[in-house]
Amino acid sequence: MTNPQKTPKVAVLLSGCGHLDGAEVREAVLTLLALDQQGAQYQCIAPNAPQFHVINHVTGEPVEGASRNILEESSRIARVGQCLDLAQAQVADYDALLMPGGYGVAKNHCSFAFKGAEAEVRPDVAAFVRGFFDAHKPVGAICIAPALVALALSQAHDSAAMTLGNDAGCAAALTQLGQHNHNTPSAKEIVIDEAHKLITTPAYMFDDAKLADVFVGIERCVAEVLKRVA
Repeated sequence: MTNPQKTPKVAVLLSGCGHLDGAEVREAVLTLLALDQQGAQYQCIAPNAPQFHVINHVTGEPVEGASRNILEESSRIARVGQCLDLAQAQVADYDALLMPGGYGVAKNHCSFAFKGAEAEVRPDVAAFVRGFFDAHKPVGAICIAPALVALALSQAHDSAAMTLGNDAGCAAALTQLGQHNHNTPSAKEIVIDEAHKLITTPAYMFDDAKLADVFVGIERCVAEVLKRVA
């Protein structure tokens, strides 16, 4: 458990609701559950901006002409009125950052899903993520979220160890960005970069991962993040 003299407050950066165009719902909920079990406070946060596109989660196809808002969709997970607009969030108010995955991370927060190592990051997201590293505060990145970290760190010519499971294409993009991908055999695993206080776990980078195994990895990731809260 965490230090009983201090209740950590953790920022949880969401990217919508739905694994094909927003936050991976299971990863997001399991992250909040693990934080709650560890006795930490958390604040869900998302940009108040349109999603890249909307996907029909029955067919897996884009919905022509549809538009959804990242903050509004993230609030489906956080509950009504409990998701903070990223424009109002300050790194100084939090002890750590956790980022569930889902394609929203790679489509809404950045363009990694389309451009790989050549991707751009939303300036507000880049500043927020980078701010935790600049302040030497621990960061946990789940599923595809390490790609966002890699892009943010590459802008400062920094290098870190992280995992995107064993996805060869994503690993190649991380290498191109100057980061170090560590292949992992399952969703249960975590990778710790002590120098950066960065903890990563692959979760549904393994499409066939069992929910229980995903939770093991997320639970381990959250525990290690909280251990490093100053």
